[in-house]
Amino acid sequence: MQLIRRSEWLWEIPQTGAMRVPGRIYANEQIIDEIRDDPCLSQVANVACLPGIVGYSLAMPDIHWGYGFPIGGVAAVDAEQGVISPGGVGYDINCGVRLARTGLEANFVQARIERLADALFQKIPAGVGSQGAIPGLSSQQLKLIVYEGAEWAVRNGYASQHDIEHTEEGGRLTGADPDRISERAYKRGAPQLGTLGSGNHFLEVSRVDQIYDAQVANALGLHQNQVTVLIHSGSRGLGHQTCDDYLKLIVKAMDRYGIKLPDRQLAAVPINSPEGQAYLGAMAAAANFAWCNRQLMMHLAEQAFMEALGVTPRELAFALIYDVCHNIAKFEQHVIDGKPVRVCVHRKGATRAYGPGNPAVPSSLRPFGQPVLIPGDMGRYSFVLVGLEAATEKTFGSSCHGAGRLMSRNAAKKDARGRDLVAELKERGVTIRAQSRSGIAEEMPAAYKDVAEVVEVMEAAGVTKRVARLRPLAVIKG
Repeated sequence: MQLIRRSEWLWEIPQTGAMRVPGRIYANEQIIDEIRDDPCLSQVANVACLPGIVGYSLAMPDIHWGYGFPIGGVAAVDAEQGVISPGGVGYDINCGVRLARTGLEANFVQARIERLADALFQKIPAGVGSQGAIPGLSSQQLKLIVYEGAEWAVRNGYASQHDIEHTEEGGRLTGADPDRISERAYKRGAPQLGTLGSGNHFLEVSRVDQIYDAQVANALGLHQNQVTVLIHSGSRGLGHQTCDDYLKLIVKAMDRYGIKLPDRQLAAVPINSPEGQAYLGAMAAAANFAWCNRQLMMHLAEQAFMEALGVTPRELAFALIYDVCHNIAKFEQHVIDGKPVRVCVHRKGATRAYGPGNPAVPSSLRPFGQPVLIPGDMGRYSFVLVGLEAATEKTFGSSCHGAGRLMSRNAAKKDARGRDLVAELKERGVTIRAQSRSGIAEEMPAAYKDVAEVVEVMEAAGVTKRVARLRPLAVIKG
């Protein structure tokens, strides 16, 4: 794959063959060396072949191989002439991250961390097929949840208006059509609301160990040695089944629209086609389920903190800082060749990163830009960033979403053989609760890039800037 270096932090795949636009990868030299022979670069070029794509096929520095699109991929297509591709959203629709702050200090929590970890692990179901947090949901309630998203949680006492205001899109994507979700998807999702799931999903109790921008940190309510909670999960079986359902439908429909692509995993149909509109309605519904899911887990985490630590709601001062999604397609307006154009931005393992002044950012945070939450691995650190104005010009208002894998899950498990990862993490000051040892092995720190390098690339490129660094105290995994 030919790569042209455009700057210290930007590399380009020239437009050739069926590519409609060039490809661009944000990375430093080390990251490029790690992926130079990886199929994820071919995926960047393949995405550039989508009908209606504008600007560039983009990849963030946490890029790695995915289904159709690379994980870390961003593509904007013309909202009228372009296509929608489920591979540009992914199986875990609206997988995302939310960050809550507390009024507790790290020393107080660290002395009680085992008790807290047990309470969180007991309160929030985790692992493959985990269920039971909110039992007995009727089909009518599920349809309301996928239509209303986090607003359903407010109406049922699991959230506040503050939570809605500090969730991307207000926790509800418009255009959701409950009738576009299959009975099979509803059946899979019904018992999973308020559950963590498996894979790279986690809940992490962290401490703020470094502040980079005191003014922005203060606006977010963050200070040194404060305890925070990160929750990373998505739409569970409902979203996975929805993606599967529509991939089958769209693969069959492609020939009808004369769409030829270099990879069938990129299966796409015109946005305005019946199949495209059906997928968008179902995707929005699954996204709303995910927002409600994360909101309910935050509610359960708050209960676990109070019960395990014996603190009052006032002492705990549990509050949402922000919730971002990173597997989604959304209609936005961006400037293309000097003109405002309505586009559908596919973000697959990428986070929206709007800069200061954008009306989509909560009014209290608007002067500073949208919070961008970047989890690392469970042994090192995570970062809180904010978007910069240049992100809109360079990346369709997008940034990275995490560290990005270095090893496959099988390779990580092989590397972990004979090691006591629980003890290794304990030596780093991290208490872990998980359903299986293999789940810990798949997600061990060495399986991931150093997230500090990833966020450094984004900052150097002028897309986001660091506000705070978080160190894990306890991790709950499936």
